[in-house]
Amino acid sequence: MRKPIIAGNWKMNGTIASGFILIEAFNSVLQDMELSCDVVVCPPFTAIERAVALTRDTAIEVGAQTMDYHDAGAFTGEISPLMLTEIGVNYVIIGHSERREYYGEIDETVNAKIKSAFHHNLTPIVCVGESLEQRESGHTLDWITSQLKGALVDVPKEQVSQLIIAYEPIWAIGTGKTATADQAEEVCKEIRDYIRSLYDDETADAVRIQYGGSVKSENAREILGEPNIDGALVGGASLVVDEFIDIIKAANQVSA
Repeated sequence: MRKPIIAGNWKMNGTIASGFILIEAFNSVLQDMELSCDVVVCPPFTAIERAVALTRDTAIEVGAQTMDYHDAGAFTGEISPLMLTEIGVNYVIIGHSERREYYGEIDETVNAKIKSAFHHNLTPIVCVGESLEQRESGHTLDWITSQLKGALVDVPKEQVSQLIIAYEPIWAIGTGKTATADQAEEVCKEIRDYIRSLYDDETADAVRIQYGGSVKSENAREILGEPNIDGALVGGASLVVDEFIDIIKAANQVSA
């Protein structure tokens, strides 16, 4: 059985001080819970080192929101995988739609980052998702499989089985709109079937697939109860203690 994973993407929100308050609040609740899911927080770069220190010996792990695929060099403003591993990061979000839209990331760079992440023992959370126009024109599944095909070029099945795929419909990110559980399950099942066609049953059955896009406490249990959805990549709700904890509890309940 795949272990659910709940990851909070804080995006460009908060400071070291506010991150401290959030993590301390999460820790105070989670220390008394028997967790059957993985929990990850992805703060802004400035708050990562403090987050790692605060989560040491707890149930929470820390991820980065992006990284460069080079180890070092003249890449002004970028953060390398070596810098992340040095401070104790375990996960990294790759190919988020906001990175693709605002910063020009394409499937080729996503692919390079996946390979670099694995080389440095970082677990990639690889994002895919369609626009509202693509969904309404019936091109959702073609677009998602195209993104996966480009992202996974020459990535061996042993690594694919360890990565996390986050299905994030662009039209549902930060809009308050959410894919129905049926819509999310349809795409996540297609993702799993596509991995099966690229690799094999074992790889497809092992890979964890998250849903992301306005996940909240009120819809988490229904979405996470779907057979091909193994967790959530949570945006705004991960900045609200009660909301994020309720989503974690929902993952616990469906995996019990």
